[in-house]
Amino acid sequence: MSNANQIHSNQNFEHQQNSNEQIDTGTASSNAFLAIATAYGDCTKKSFEDTKLFVEKLSGVKSLDKAIEVQTEFAKTAYETFVTESQKIGGLYSDFAKQSYKPFGDLVAMMTSTNR
Repeated sequence: MSNANQIHSNQNFEHQQNSNEQIDTGTASSNAFLAIATAYGDCTKKSFEDTKLFVEKLSGVKSLDKAIEVQTEFAKTAYETFVTESQKIGGLYSDFAKQSYKPFGDLVAMMTSTNR
């Protein structure tokens, strides 16, 4: 194989590797985005179910004291759920950002190593 053919073959191999890395990165980003969307959907569903339960409990209350107790319990649970779900979704966004910017980090590392 001539030197020119060898160089061309190496360039094709590098291009194929880069394409595969881009596909892998795209797939990982899509999966992360899907996880975020699923987490929002689950959070919304849970919130709706908790609110429905609250309304059912509240409609069966006979006294003001019991109504305040049910409302306080609901507020406390809703806040705790909100904090927990927000942290979970924040972590998913963090992972998504890391995956999205990974190709840029790889490019910078590659450019830095070739400039030496």
